Amino acid sequence: MLLCSITAVTAQRVIDTVSAAEKDPDAQQPWADLGLKPDEYAQLREILGRRPTSSELAMYSVMWSEHCSYKSSKVHLRQFGDTMTDAMRERLLVGMGENAGVVDIGDGYAVTFKVESHNHPSYVEPYQGAATGVGGIVRDILSMGARPVAVLDPLRFGPLEADDTRRVLPGVVAGVGGYGNCLGLPNIGGEVVFDPSYAGNPLVNALCVGLLRHDQIHLAKASGAGNQVIVYGAKTGGDGIGGVSVLASETFDETGPAKRPSVQVGDPFMEKLLIECTLELFAEGIISGIQDLGGAGLSCATSELASAGDGGMHIWLDRVPLRDASLAPEEILMSESQERMMAIVEPSSVERFTQICRTWDVDASVIGEVTNTGRLVIEWHGETIVDVPPGSVAHEGPVYQRPYARPATQDELQADSADRLPRPRSGNGLRATLLTLAASPNLCDKSWVTDQYDRYVQGNTVLAQPEDAGVVRVDEQTGLGVAVATDCNGRFVRLDPFAGAQLALAEAYRNVATSGARPIAVTDCLNFGSPEDPAVMWQFAEATRGLAEGCRALGIPVTGGNVSFYNQTGDAAILPTPVVGVLGVIDDVRRRTPLGFFAEGQHIWLLGETRDELSGSEWAHALHGHLGGLPPRVDLDADRALADVLIDASRRRLVAAAHDLSDGGLAQALVESCLRDGVGASISLPSGLDPFIALFSESTARAVVAVAAEHEARFTDLCTARGVHHAQIGVTQGRDREAALDVYDQFRIPLTELRAAWSATLPAAFAD
Repeated sequence: MLLCSITAVTAQRVIDTVSAAEKDPDAQQPWADLGLKPDEYAQLREILGRRPTSSELAMYSVMWSEHCSYKSSKVHLRQFGDTMTDAMRERLLVGMGENAGVVDIGDGYAVTFKVESHNHPSYVEPYQGAATGVGGIVRDILSMGARPVAVLDPLRFGPLEADDTRRVLPGVVAGVGGYGNCLGLPNIGGEVVFDPSYAGNPLVNALCVGLLRHDQIHLAKASGAGNQVIVYGAKTGGDGIGGVSVLASETFDETGPAKRPSVQVGDPFMEKLLIECTLELFAEGIISGIQDLGGAGLSCATSELASAGDGGMHIWLDRVPLRDASLAPEEILMSESQERMMAIVEPSSVERFTQICRTWDVDASVIGEVTNTGRLVIEWHGETIVDVPPGSVAHEGPVYQRPYARPATQDELQADSADRLPRPRSGNGLRATLLTLAASPNLCDKSWVTDQYDRYVQGNTVLAQPEDAGVVRVDEQTGLGVAVATDCNGRFVRLDPFAGAQLALAEAYRNVATSGARPIAVTDCLNFGSPEDPAVMWQFAEATRGLAEGCRALGIPVTGGNVSFYNQTGDAAILPTPVVGVLGVIDDVRRRTPLGFFAEGQHIWLLGETRDELSGSEWAHALHGHLGGLPPRVDLDADRALADVLIDASRRRLVAAAHDLSDGGLAQALVESCLRDGVGASISLPSGLDPFIALFSESTARAVVAVAAEHEARFTDLCTARGVHHAQIGVTQGRDREAALDVYDQFRIPLTELRAAWSATLPAAFAD
């Protein structure tokens, strides 16, 4: 198969068609099979002023794909920059447009982080799709000059009981763990969510965090005529031809993609060598420009490096080391084989470059040089097969103003509130509801998944799943560290895309603050259905608008991210899922705040206001299969004030534990806080509030904290000064066999019973 088509045409037929069209100038070129639209092919011919060669046609088709060009999303993504204030830019060392954003975290340190998708490849080949998703985002971080220090993986699947989930999930989890563990990178966070909309279209997003000094930043540009272009790492093979750049740019039908491109095959041990080799090359100061070879392979790396530099590059494609000597030049250009990088090196440093590569047993070959011609020229055995302006390939492709419209069914959906659903009124009913929710797929213990990941390798992890945020130390002497959390409730986004995106941002922001870190930057992975559907584009437009305005309100910039369209099966789109990753800084990781109660006799406080907000909640979803109404009210000012309290309380060491309230409400937060270290709690629900609402509402801007008696006065003064509503609702109990979650005048559940319900779900589902 060739390149960018997801049609029923076989690989060999496409190659034969390309070859025939090349020989016969009157034959129609297979631009449609390669994924190009009629107007795009016409635009391509206008740019070149002639009929493209087969290699040019292939290169443009993959680089102008949705995944690589962002042609349907660019007009909306611009507002992330347009709404950024000077204060938001202060910490930003590198913004959107590079492989990843870079933010200043103090003491001369910087952090680069980014989240991307590998959704469709992970459905086709779960293990390799997920594994190479991790590998690709790690190389993005590496290419900025940073040492990767942690990964996170937000995952979403169809119903837990579905046969396809049982096929996909174990492979995805094994791929994430297998690749990351071999790299020696701790996996410190993420999510595992189940919903029918993800059946046949799982979401496999991967986030990586890297550490560097301010003077170690590297960019993707090819400057300096005569400088050498070196490809190094793994050899180029046939795997991944038409991989992520194809699969992320088309819709699946009910039985999967009609044409399944080759999913990339990962080699984490080669990637580990590549990481260490690249970091030594950086330390030697002999790399002037660098780009990883990910989506679209050599087509992307050559065109992006050239267009961002002096504008010219000459490549001898037959010098590229191959695993398969039978590959055609089009296939070499489009191969997405993993563990490859491209560097720009001065001629005087080439020998030292290759020497370092040999030390790490990494292949390196000079395949071209930088020119000042303003052209990307590629030769194949003496024949020129590509001669194009590189910017037209990399950055100047089609830009669409896709039509969008609020769907006619949206009013009906929002009118169908969860208020009509039957609510438990007795203590026994509340008890049964809590146990059912604790055992539900979205709220149950995820250790069956996370135990397959090494969370503590490298020795710098101080918080990891199931904590609200992952926290890693970046400086042993000062204790400086960073915290990262990812979040999104797709049901909220479906009910109101603008508010739902802000709720995702607020939850990730709150989770970082709960750990004691100050949120400073955002990355996002915007997972949506087909951009050719006006209803989907309305969701996307509203969500990006909500996210941009939310970031401005919270004062934290979007540093970069990813858009993933065509996430649907047939006409059925996934829940709109703009996953938001928030990064924060903590000046001393020794004062981080865990989520679990760990000592007896501490007072439990509920922070924030609780309202009757159950639409889109886990209770409505898990117990009633209901989706309708309006999501919880967004109050970013309240979330900002709450974050200030949580961060200041951590800094002053006033809180022993803290946990945000989100999915499942107060009930689930208490379940997780008690079970984390096996400490019970005696709770009196706030007076004047319906016990059901108090326990299961998912109102935003709330947290539950444990405070020692001697710190209580200072803590409440802090809440009062920030205007944060606070109420003491209980006290922690012992850790003995009789430990329980005891809700006064309602019910009592021994922790042994609670843990049995909470921890059994996933092991039972995958027991065979």
